[in-house]
Amino acid sequence: MSEGGPEAAAPRGFWRRRVVDPLVDLLAQGLTPDRLALSLAVGFVLGLFPIVGVTTLLCLAAGFAFRMNHLALQLANHLAYPLQVPLVLAFVRLGERLVGAPRVSFDPRALVRHFERDTTGFLREFGRSGLHGILAWSLVAPVLLLAVFFALRPLLRRLDAALRRAGRLPALPAALALSVLAAAAS
Repeated sequence: MSEGGPEAAAPRGFWRRRVVDPLVDLLAQGLTPDRLALSLAVGFVLGLFPIVGVTTLLCLAAGFAFRMNHLALQLANHLAYPLQVPLVLAFVRLGERLVGAPRVSFDPRALVRHFERDTTGFLREFGRSGLHGILAWSLVAPVLLLAVFFALRPLLRRLDAALRRAGRLPALPAALALSVLAAAAS
């Protein structure tokens, strides 16, 4: 049969394939909407950590330490990446303000040349800037974590309920369904 026939499935877009479908799969595997929202929120916030290249390890550590879903953590981590790089400078600037440190120049070409010429000197000079960024991130992260969690939780609860009504997820046992409904009402 040809690929263009009426039986051919419509192509799924990027967001559907890479975000929505994995979330549906996680719910189908029994992950609760609340645990999924928490894993996504933690992954997103860790994905904004101001040291580029360590967020995957941070998500892995959080997953093991707090028994979170690794796929959800990494999915949110990767979705946060386009925001991470611009926020590095914002976190560094905020950290500099908090400790009263002088502003450090952030010309990307000059930074690369400095790193290539004198790696040890680069780390000594910009290590402090990294600490300023981590300080600012550590103050912003808890607030952002709560905001993302409370934004995602009702959306994922509605998605879960819609998938159950459509028969794409197994029905909840009666006692669990009542507790979920009570939690959703609060």
